[in-house]
Amino acid sequence: MNESEFRSVLDRLKSLETMKWSAIEQAGSHFNKVADLIPDAQRRLRDLKLDDFDPIFSLRMSGKPRLWGIRIRNVFSALWWDRDHAICPSPKKHT
Repeated sequence: MNESEFRSVLDRLKSLETMKWSAIEQAGSHFNKVADLIPDAQRRLRDLKLDDFDPIFSLRMSGKPRLWGIRIRNVFSALWWDRDHAICPSPKKHT
């Protein structure tokens, strides 16, 4: 993550602080099953001994970029910066 991306993520997180989770989810953030993640991400969760957290949360930043983490009730703990939406690629619509 470069400095510009870091500042952008911080600004986005600040903008989300006062929002309810339902509104954040309506804007494209959501839970994903660990089984749907790429093998490297699943392996990394095992290495970090975090593979018992399932599902994990994909926090939409803008366009493709996502911040992945563990969400327990109202607390989000960041794990990965995913600039290219590569941790859990979504299938293209109508293909």
